[in-house]
Amino acid sequence: MNHSSRETDMKSGIDPTMIKKDFPILKKKMNGKPLIYLDSAATSQKPKEVIDAITEYYENYNANIHRGIYKIAETATEKYIESKRKLARFIGAGKFEEIIYVRNTTEAINLVALTWGMSNIKKGDRILISEMEHHSNIVPWQMLAKRKGAVLDYIKMDNNMEGLSEQSLREQIEKGPKMLAITHVSNVLGSINDVKRITKLAKKEGTTVLIDGAQSAPHMPVDVRAIGCDFFALSGHKMLGPTGIGALYGKTELLESMEPLFGGGDMIKSVAFDSYTPNDLPWKFEAGTSNIEGGIALGTAVDYLERIGMENIRGHEKELTAYALERLAKINGLKVFGYGRADIEKRGGVVSFSLDKIHPHDVSAVFDSFGIAIRAGHHCAMPLVRGIFKVGALSRMSFYLYNDKSDIDSAIDAIGSVKKVFKVK
Repeated sequence: MNHSSRETDMKSGIDPTMIKKDFPILKKKMNGKPLIYLDSAATSQKPKEVIDAITEYYENYNANIHRGIYKIAETATEKYIESKRKLARFIGAGKFEEIIYVRNTTEAINLVALTWGMSNIKKGDRILISEMEHHSNIVPWQMLAKRKGAVLDYIKMDNNMEGLSEQSLREQIEKGPKMLAITHVSNVLGSINDVKRITKLAKKEGTTVLIDGAQSAPHMPVDVRAIGCDFFALSGHKMLGPTGIGALYGKTELLESMEPLFGGGDMIKSVAFDSYTPNDLPWKFEAGTSNIEGGIALGTAVDYLERIGMENIRGHEKELTAYALERLAKINGLKVFGYGRADIEKRGGVVSFSLDKIHPHDVSAVFDSFGIAIRAGHHCAMPLVRGIFKVGALSRMSFYLYNDKSDIDSAIDAIGSVKKVFKVK
């Protein structure tokens, strides 16, 4: 069964055997079997130190930030701001004031659409996204285009349905869209878009650029200033942090020009009966009591990732993905979507596949009986999966730093069991 070894799993400098010990849930059993978690593109598992950071906040310094002039309130404020400094450094932002905490990537994109978009998009303006986007980077722009009478254009997939068409990319950018919003890494295909080059092309046309970094920030080094984008959105829960916390990076001059989305406590500097003055960045976009423990725990997650090293994580995932593609290629009736093993540099740790005559939900159910968690469905990308691939659903395995090749071996064995259950050769 086990075609790998601990030594081959450590080529990237990562020892998954040791890392697994940091994640309490990976010690659990599912349906009587050791849990093998292959759904990190949906949400990542949490190391104990992140869980402990939340407990520590509630047990030792639970207080509201920016309000109390007493010790535990000051401690909470300091640690919350420090988490922003950590995240700013982690993604290459210039300063923590450029980091707006939100609930998730979805909220970050909506914030831009509802603030920058409502002020800057006019009737007839073009908004450009791609055919491989998550619903969270489609629907906000559809809503904005409808409200403003703008045109929503799409960069098409290439003929192999692996990445974006270079011809379509250039043609659409040359039309001079007001906004380009594009994913860094596809959550369905794992395809990595060269966002630095794409941003450079867009900037020549005066286009504002937003990058959906939900699937890149957790898995590879990111430098928003090197990319040159105006906005970058991410979710904490996909990068070892808790749910309900995410971030929007925005260039200072843009954030300062935008109106606040929500009104209330903490986002104001002063209020009169007939007017208000918004607070300084980043607080002008964070109305009300923040997800304080979430922000602090996200900072702890950043500490953990930096200790492992993002280059090491990227290298480890490339090894796992290449190994998975090699083994999957030998299975009759199985089709992998996205780039092949020869183009591993263009792929993140996501592998979507279909099995002839077997529905992905049935595949996932059999996997579950073996204690293996994978995703089945349209992956919040209906236009791509159903509209372009013409399938109702796909099975998806996604990898992270706590996975090893033995996890993939177990998944391959589970595929064999699926075929036996449904009597498919």
